[in-house]
Amino acid sequence: MLGEHMFVNGLGCNWGTQASHPLPPDIVVKLMKDNRFNKVKLFEADPGAMRALGRSGIQVMVGIPNDMLAGIASSVRVAEEWVAQNVSYYLSRQGVDIRYVAVGNEPFLKTYNNRFTQITFPALQNIQAALIKAGLGRDVKATVPLNADVYQSDSGVPSGGNFRSDIHDLMVSIVKFLNDNGAPLTINIYPFLSLYADPHFPVDFAFFDGAASPVVDGSITYTNVFDANYDTLIRPWKECFPIHANHNWGSWLADRWGSQRQQSARPEVQPGPSRPHKPGPWHPQTPTPPDIYLFSLIDEDAKSIDPGNFERHWGVFYFDGSIKYPLNLGGGRNLTAAKGVRYLARQWCIMAPDANLLDPNLPQSINFACTYADCTSLGPGSSCGTWMLEATRLTRLTCIIRQ
Repeated sequence: MLGEHMFVNGLGCNWGTQASHPLPPDIVVKLMKDNRFNKVKLFEADPGAMRALGRSGIQVMVGIPNDMLAGIASSVRVAEEWVAQNVSYYLSRQGVDIRYVAVGNEPFLKTYNNRFTQITFPALQNIQAALIKAGLGRDVKATVPLNADVYQSDSGVPSGGNFRSDIHDLMVSIVKFLNDNGAPLTINIYPFLSLYADPHFPVDFAFFDGAASPVVDGSITYTNVFDANYDTLIRPWKECFPIHANHNWGSWLADRWGSQRQQSARPEVQPGPSRPHKPGPWHPQTPTPPDIYLFSLIDEDAKSIDPGNFERHWGVFYFDGSIKYPLNLGGGRNLTAAKGVRYLARQWCIMAPDANLLDPNLPQSINFACTYADCTSLGPGSSCGTWMLEATRLTRLTCIIRQ
């Protein structure tokens, strides 16, 4: 359970909208308020979401998708137009409490093969300049949400942390720019991915209940990967400037992961940085708690599953806002489900009575069905992934098509 001292600044969440049937924005905002999330990060300036957040009392970080970075980096005018349409308008006309602009999302991921490396910093500079020109520079700050792979430790312990060698100088420039403008560095840390990527990773170290065998680094003892990962960033960051941070952390997934790992998922343990029953500063290397944005609020069944089937299941809530698992958000707070959700009639895709499992058209039919429904529970290692092959092939055709 999280100590209340963890949330002096409140708890935020990420609100993604890549869903075949997204919840109405007003229901999502009510869901956030009922669960006392007072900050939210949007991945783009979705008009419906922005309007619903107006005068809600929720602080907003509004995102710029990566595919817009090139245009913004190449033209201050484009940056000014974006700020006028997506920040100034919603602040003045809709009463949206915008605090940050997220310029891109994890643009330095190694899997992007440097696609955004040269344009992210210019885009950040142009957006901040546009905010200043619009008279918003004091209250709205531009930042770049970065994946935790922008830093590493060759020694294997946090004190050996440094920015990734191929972007070291660029990271130093970005950190200095953020500091000069009073803006935070935003880092996405996913304890789940450490466990998912390495079958030998110690399971207890991915959780926050203090049950793991500790990692000792000098005078500091780490009992979870989040704290260790975060301090790996702190070393190179401290060499630049004082600490001011935002964080996203990944929630635990209720399905679509190796079944052996699922058995130890411990949904009762809050997936966040915590030192249970231990008052005082939240972290050994930082004097004050950062802003925390839980990733994510709701499942998104239209997300790409290229990284893994889990991509559609980061939510603390299912796609319809129902509670996925018991979760204590601190202060004795349990989750509250979405209210006012309307359901359409269920429609099913079933195998034709005269169909043959050996029919060469069967794979095409399966692909069609799973294009319009979420079949990730049938993937290897998922909740239905251990069924015999013929049963799986049949069952794939009964995926719900939520029309």
